[in-house]
Amino acid sequence: MADTAKPKGGGTAKGSRGRRQNQKNESPNLADESSKDLLDHYRRMLLIRRFEERTGQAYTQARIGGYCHLNLGEEATVIGLTSALHERDYLFTNYREHGYAIAKGMSPRGVMAELYGRTTGVSKGWGGSMHMFDTETRLLGGYGIVGGQLPLATGAALAVTYRGGDEVVMCQMGDGTTNIGAWHESLNIASLWNLPIVYVVVNNFTGMGTTVEMASAEPDLYKRGSAFRIEGKRVDGRDVLAVRDTTTELVERARSEQRPFLLEAFSYRMKGHSVVDPAKYRTQEQADEARDRANDPVAIFAEKLEEAGVLTEDTKKEIADSVREEVADAADFAENSPHPDVSTLFDYTYATPVANESKRMPADPVFAE
Repeated sequence: MADTAKPKGGGTAKGSRGRRQNQKNESPNLADESSKDLLDHYRRMLLIRRFEERTGQAYTQARIGGYCHLNLGEEATVIGLTSALHERDYLFTNYREHGYAIAKGMSPRGVMAELYGRTTGVSKGWGGSMHMFDTETRLLGGYGIVGGQLPLATGAALAVTYRGGDEVVMCQMGDGTTNIGAWHESLNIASLWNLPIVYVVVNNFTGMGTTVEMASAEPDLYKRGSAFRIEGKRVDGRDVLAVRDTTTELVERARSEQRPFLLEAFSYRMKGHSVVDPAKYRTQEQADEARDRANDPVAIFAEKLEEAGVLTEDTKKEIADSVREEVADAADFAENSPHPDVSTLFDYTYATPVANESKRMPADPVFAE
């Protein structure tokens, strides 16, 4: 079960970090799940963990440039959310999207090559860490501007409705996004026009360096849709099965009822905001808590599977070896892929030609003779 905020209910009680940390949803019974599905969830979570660790290493080795944000600590949320989507459903994310790209169907090779800025990357090497994009798998970004994806995702949901389709749009964001203007404008339109979209707030308790309680007058973020009569739920983002089931319910309701929903999934950010952020704004107690094994979604799920007899030592090693090889292959593929030619710098800026588009290179004169 997940906490629910009905459109006209909600109450006024303010949440506290401690109350959310201690909250646990009722997790589905493993006995009702197939071993194949459980092991698949575990393998994909481990793949994201090892992929992001390799990404962090490559960044410190200057193989990756620009900004870089990792999904470390959010593996259960990523797999749970994407497991609830059909292949035809659309996903918009923020800049912390490597795991989502892989989980939505992009190859680890293509994602790593994009991080390395190579032509074999999913955005042909010009997007980098924050701008993964692939129409085939229907992950439509990857956005570097906080909240930039909300109006676009809402517009995609309008397009689905306009065309009479049955796809659902999922729009993922961080907790800090709930305080910007695009949040209010997008949720208002989505509710007013009955759009099939699920807004997902990944709450890691800290928007960059500011706690949720210091930034939001309503820190129970799943209630933030009440002003727009959007029903909201909160789920433990460390529990992959709870996330999957709660998300599936909302996605299918959005599909059948043709209206928006809001989901808050809370988990811990194991590292700083980005790869280069030492997170000195955290106390030692907060840092230890974020890295505590009891809050590590991969360790939590592995322990559950071991206790249920689903994950044996041999299977665990087999999966670990397989994942290690896949990540190493992705890194080798990226390393040996070509850089894009400078002449292609503006090739993918717009989908169609735009009048008076500037294509001036840094060394070019401001005014042509």
